[in-house]
Amino acid sequence: MSEIRVITDGDFRYSEEGEGTPVVILHGLMGGLSNFKGVFDFFPKKGYKIIIPELPVYDLPLIKTTVKSLSEFLHNFLKFKELDNVVLLGNSLGGHIGLLYAKYHPEYVKGLVLAGSSGLYENSMGDGYPKRGNYQYIKTKSEEVFYDPKIATKEIVDEIFETVNDRRKLIKTLAIAKSAIRHNMAEDLPKMTTKTAIIWGAQDSVTPPNVAEEFNTLLPNSNLYWIDKCGHAPMMEHPDQFNEILHAWMIENNL
Repeated sequence: MSEIRVITDGDFRYSEEGEGTPVVILHGLMGGLSNFKGVFDFFPKKGYKIIIPELPVYDLPLIKTTVKSLSEFLHNFLKFKELDNVVLLGNSLGGHIGLLYAKYHPEYVKGLVLAGSSGLYENSMGDGYPKRGNYQYIKTKSEEVFYDPKIATKEIVDEIFETVNDRRKLIKTLAIAKSAIRHNMAEDLPKMTTKTAIIWGAQDSVTPPNVAEEFNTLLPNSNLYWIDKCGHAPMMEHPDQFNEILHAWMIENNL
């Protein structure tokens, strides 16, 4: 995390690099800015401005700890930064926030990128952490997110362990997970015409491959790309391949 400098400006904390078409990255529920280091390093060299806001998952009042509130936070952030015509790139919960935002504010979004996105189906997002005090259990659960368990470094496991053992954070985590399940977008997607790239791990066990296929079927203007030997976070497990697919899609769609 030290490699990505965080800027505090007004009510917002974010990282920013490069000039050009703005690509706004939305991290997942247990994810952070560092998950996108590969994207952050690659795209500014290709003429894009990469911006990663810290989402206030644990800072909203409990009643406002919802996907919709995070989508409203994103709107306030884009207005604060005077950004429009953005490409939104979201992993897991971040993809869901991007979808909801594109539904309510399509005029701000010229492209959407989903990786392991919630919004249709979530496996084990809302079932709690029954053995949260057990470090080995949390380590195993963290490793299951990836095809290669070694991606779940001690730093990642420690961070998740700390989150699920902090009562306030755990309550917020479960609230947002339940909100994600409630905000199923199956009926909205056919009406959404934003150009969308769906980049999915072929071995994703959190949002399995059939979820990507359903997104592709329901979204009228989408392309689906697979990354093999890859779990729920393709931009972490295969950053070079992820960047290659995304860059080619952006060029093809004049983004």
